[in-house]
Amino acid sequence: MSINCIRTLLESAAQSHPDKVAIKFEEKQLTYSELLSRVNQVALYLQELDFPKGTRVGLYAKKDVPQVIAILAILSTDYILVPLTRLLKAEQVQYIIDDCGIQCVITDKLKLESIEEIDFDGHIVSIETTGKDIPSFEEIFKYYNKPYHCEINGHDNAVITYSFGLTGTPKGIVISHRNLIDSARVVSEYLDLNENDVISGLLLFNLDYGLNQIFCALLNNATLALHRFILPGDFFNHLINDEVTVLPLMPVNISQIFDEDLYVPPSVELFDKVRIITSSGGNVTQRMIEDCANTFRHCQFYSMHGLTEAFRSTYLDPSQIRIRPDSIGKAIPDVELYVIDEDGNECEPRAVGELIHRGGYIYRGFWNAPKETSERFKSVQILKNVLDLQGQLVDEIVVATGDYVYKDEEGYLYFVSRRDDMIKTSGFRVSPYEVESVVEKNLPQIQQCAVFGIDNPKIEEEIVMVYSAPGKISEKEITFELKKHLASYMVPSRIVYRKSLPMVQSDRNQINKDELKREIIGD
Repeated sequence: MSINCIRTLLESAAQSHPDKVAIKFEEKQLTYSELLSRVNQVALYLQELDFPKGTRVGLYAKKDVPQVIAILAILSTDYILVPLTRLLKAEQVQYIIDDCGIQCVITDKLKLESIEEIDFDGHIVSIETTGKDIPSFEEIFKYYNKPYHCEINGHDNAVITYSFGLTGTPKGIVISHRNLIDSARVVSEYLDLNENDVISGLLLFNLDYGLNQIFCALLNNATLALHRFILPGDFFNHLINDEVTVLPLMPVNISQIFDEDLYVPPSVELFDKVRIITSSGGNVTQRMIEDCANTFRHCQFYSMHGLTEAFRSTYLDPSQIRIRPDSIGKAIPDVELYVIDEDGNECEPRAVGELIHRGGYIYRGFWNAPKETSERFKSVQILKNVLDLQGQLVDEIVVATGDYVYKDEEGYLYFVSRRDDMIKTSGFRVSPYEVESVVEKNLPQIQQCAVFGIDNPKIEEEIVMVYSAPGKISEKEITFELKKHLASYMVPSRIVYRKSLPMVQSDRNQINKDELKREIIGD
């Protein structure tokens, strides 16, 4: 068995800490020995289906202990896990099934109805007994008790993750077993995780950030405490009752936790066990930082920046979070980051360029998408003006992230925009994020704001700003304020008021700019 796979972590934890609580959710809990036993039973069942190596197995189930068992069971076979978040509609699940050729789906009683709505003729396994002619975990736990043995190659494909954004037709990113364990190792190192930690399992397990919490718990013989967010009160009870010490979040979670309409300030001393908060998957605001600092008095806040094509690129040391809250930090261990211009030269401080990720944690590529893979996964040759490529060893792969960033004089990185988001107007490149940040900081009466470009033959693209607020604000007032902080060519030429802005279906924290563009063009 390879030492570079999650299966090795599970076996090691069960051997060294058999009676330690590995995972818990509400009244349920499993020790490490119990977890290994359950995983082996499901893995044995899957193995006896005798699918070819590399068969894709979808997981479309609610947050619960059996969901984690299923994840680890699939990773204990030579099949590939394809997580399907429950937020996805039937047609989105159908898209993923067709795109990567899923042959088996593990689901729960509720989502079984969605699977039955679509055109899926593969094998179905239900976590609960359904009363239909479908095998269930309950039956597997009853009948599959033979010893289980597996051989996992660390370089084999382990997971394909999909994230539905604006287009509705994403490409799956392929992650190896080695990627998974390397990601757990590096996070455990810079967070200094240990066996006394209780890691909150609030995040969804459809993407690498959420999955990483499972693997970090295994690596450190820690406890994973699952939670489904409903209301802030429930969440705070989770932290207290489960004695959480490590709290991985996304910015949208922080907004939900401190929702002014639902949030009741708790007694802060109840959360003194929380020692670490991590945040990735979006921009952290000053308000979010303050809310966390006021509630979690003894925690360190790690702001992190990850990629679709690699697990993670940067983190901001907690000592810097108040000094430079807008920074995405510096490279994580084993990663080199470069900011290059269009000619491949390294950018001077404060000059915006593309972020190039070199070193560890780079994924395999996009599933059945050679064009998208070639656009992001590049030969190290693109850094020839920056590095001394001795011996002409240029077969190394780096990630051209498509993120536009700049470095300050001390080497801290700042996100500016995605390549696809940049607006070209009157010979200038304008970052929508930069304009939106100015709005957020200086026009507090605006609740939501989206900035984007639409075609204008005279100037290439025209800058449009659409906003929502309790009431319409004078366009002159908005323009006057923006001109104080932005160059004239960055000020939107069209400012549009909407009572509310459309959101991406599977990410209620992301404004659907494509839909807004269609509305504006049609006006």
